[in-house]
Parts: sequence; C-alpha cells; structure tokens
Amino acid sequence: MDVVLTALADPVRWRLVGLLAERPRSVGVLAQLAGARQPQTTKHLQALERAGIVTSQRTGQRRIYALRSAPLRELAGELGRLADTAERDGGPRDTFERYGRSLDAERAAAREPGWADGRSFAFRRSLAGSPEAVWRHLTEPDLLARWWTPDDLRVSELVFEARAGGRIVQEYRDAEDADGSDAVAGRAEGVVEAVRPGERLAYRLSPLLPGGGVAFTGHLDFEIRHTGAGTDLDVRYRVTGSTVDSADFIAGIEIGFGQSLDRLAAAFTTKDSETRSRK
Repeated sequence: MDVVLTALADPVRWRLVGLLAERPRSVGVLAQLAGARQPQTTKHLQALERAGIVTSQRTGQRRIYALRSAPLRELAGELGRLADTAERDGGPRDTFERYGRSLDAERAAAREPGWADGRSFAFRRSLAGSPEAVWRHLTEPDLLARWWTPDDLRVSELVFEARAGGRIVQEYRDAEDADGSDAVAGRAEGVVEAVRPGERLAYRLSPLLPGGGVAFTGHLDFEIRHTGAGTDLDVRYRVTGSTVDSADFIAGIEIGFGQSLDRLAAAFTTKDSETRSRK
C-alpha cells in the first residue's frame, strides 16, 4: 500500500493514471496529453509499473501502457475503511467536533473576568459496586488514576489526600505519549473540603494555565447513595474565579468530566463481569 501511495503522490503520475483509466495509450500520446516531455513520462510510467498500478507491452516501435484496476480498488477500500472509522457515531472524531463547537461558543462568551462564574454542571452515574468500593475509587490515587481523565489521556502525576484540607494534584498527558516527550495536556491543583466516607466528598480543583496561573476554580461535590443494584453517584460541578483565558478549559467540562465518569462506570462493569465469570 505504501508503494502505491508513493507512486500516486506525484501530480504528473496521477494525471497519467487518469488518462490510462480511459483506455490504454502509448508513451508518446501520454506525454502529449499530460503536457510533459517523453523521457520524463517514461520514468513516471516505469515508477507506476514498479508499483503494480500499470502494465505495458511493446507493439512494434511503441510501448503501450494500460491501467491495472486491482491496486486502485484495494486503495479505495482502505480509504473507505479509514473514513468509516473516523466518522463512526460517538467516536473520537465526534468528540473532537463537539468540543470544537463548545470551544467556539465559550471563547465568544469569555469577554471579561468572572464571565463563567456560577456556571454549574450536574452528572449522575449508576455504578455496579458498593458505596465502599465507589468511595475507594474516588479517593485512592491508584484507583483514581484508572479513570480520572477524559478519553485518550492518562494520569501522569496524582496526589489525593482524602482528608479535609488534603492536597490534590492532577496532571495528565496523551495516552499514547509513552515517554513523556509531548507537552502536558493539563494540570490542576486543589484542596479537599469535606469527607464523609461512603457518603460525600467535596473538593475544589483549579486547572492551571500554561504560565502557571489559575484558569478557574471548580467546586465538586460527590454524593453517594446505596441502591438495591449498586450505588448512585451524583456530582455537582460549579465554576468560580473564571478568567478570560479559561474558555478552553470550561468548554471541555461537560464532555471531559462526563467521559471520566463513564470510565469509572465501565471499571465497575468490568469488575462485575469478571466476578460473575469466576463464579
């Protein structure tokens, strides 16, 4: 496939392929129609033949070239699969476009400090685990690190002291940035405000701007309620101290934090499935 793509990348070769799609043609005629010199045309055709895109045969004093359709159909199929993957509903491209729309709206609104103060978000997830297990996932760093990022990111540094006044540090990078050479995707610092194990957790968390300043402060309140089937988790997220530069962060709250909670729910679903399979 790489050989085919390389061969087709040249605009003159692409023009020759188009001409040969109409019918087999000689080198001389192809050179005339493509507006190129014959020696150059011959070299381009030889490159296409090495890639398996065309075939040729000598007829008297002329060499006639013809197009082979199979490599083009294979390429078209691969391109179609790539397009289908990119356009699948609910996939990363869909999330990217949703974030882009939110980003445009928030940037337009961010005209002065405090522009988003009082903005609130509400989330609810029904989790297939006990309140005690949910509490551990909300407060223990090794469990937090498994879910506390949006999709396609990973926690690279995490401090969570589950006590009133405890310190919080969260840093995350691209999930595929294995060696940490790419830029940090985000960093936030905060303080735990309320702790009632198995019932309620509250903290404030401030995403940091690239220069180290605070973008805004998010006040998060988690309420845990036992149900017959597991645990309901309700989260309230309120914004204060919003700066003009906070638009990019606030645009991602609903999508990004929602994805994080989906990962938390999936962690319990996986655990539940594994438990059932062992029984």
